[in-house]
Amino acid sequence: MENSWAALPYPTQKGQVGGHEGVGTIVKMGPATENAAVKVGNRVGIKWMAGTCGSCLPCLEGADAQCPQGKISGYYTPGTFQQYVTSQADYVTPIPETLSSEDAAPMLCAGVTTYAALRRSQARSGQWVVISGAGGGLASRGMAMRVIGIDAGAKEKLVRDCGAEHFIDVAKHDDQSIAEEVVKMADGLGASAVIVCTASNKAYAQSIDMLRFGGTLVCVGMPEGEPQPIGNAFPAKMVFKGITIASTAVGNRKDAIEVLDFAARGVVKTVSRLEKMEELPNVFRDMKDGKLNGRVVLDLQ
Repeated sequence: MENSWAALPYPTQKGQVGGHEGVGTIVKMGPATENAAVKVGNRVGIKWMAGTCGSCLPCLEGADAQCPQGKISGYYTPGTFQQYVTSQADYVTPIPETLSSEDAAPMLCAGVTTYAALRRSQARSGQWVVISGAGGGLASRGMAMRVIGIDAGAKEKLVRDCGAEHFIDVAKHDDQSIAEEVVKMADGLGASAVIVCTASNKAYAQSIDMLRFGGTLVCVGMPEGEPQPIGNAFPAKMVFKGITIASTAVGNRKDAIEVLDFAARGVVKTVSRLEKMEELPNVFRDMKDGKLNGRVVLDLQ
């Protein structure tokens, strides 16, 4: 909306429609969709990636977000903040009957991205994982990891309700003390993985010293402005501690189905509130000011 990522094309094309997580009912099928797995009347979801080519190397590897012909919903493909939207019949995600649309929508980007990041971290059940920017309202209990959440102090209850065992108020620490606090909480050794969900260069720089030997930093959040390298990622430190830096933009179709199944079974849950479309300017204002707790779902009915 604000063209704040300097590395991406500018400006956003005129007439674009925002929104990259949406749930609705199929009202019409296009040509050559006779063999599609979905049909008229089905409730389905549109994800951050609204479609891919399906035949390039990233697609064949299940790396949907890296498809060079991928359609990014709400950016250069009309998104979900509208009453009707078109999408690829083979790429929409079926919504389980027992899962409400309100609970399903935030899973289609934020939920699947967090899930994919946890998978990418290689962390196992029972190991310590730090989530920097944990106030997004997505529970992580389903994978049985021990979570340390980092965010603004006002989000502590939300983060703990979502499954975090420990919480750190980012405003109460400097770069050194926040890493020391994580190491102390994680058995004095540090975390097996740090997932940076926040769009903060500072959070990335802090994460390196939070990791134990063999730990993994997973890059998710993309800081605004001019791109910067990850601070504190000195080669000697990386080599000595055996640290890996991984990344994930969003999960693939299989990840989305698995996340929705988790949600339908009540294993994971999103914290959200429902608002009408006319409240969108106020929602964006709260988001920019850092006042949102969890997610906001727009009701277009």
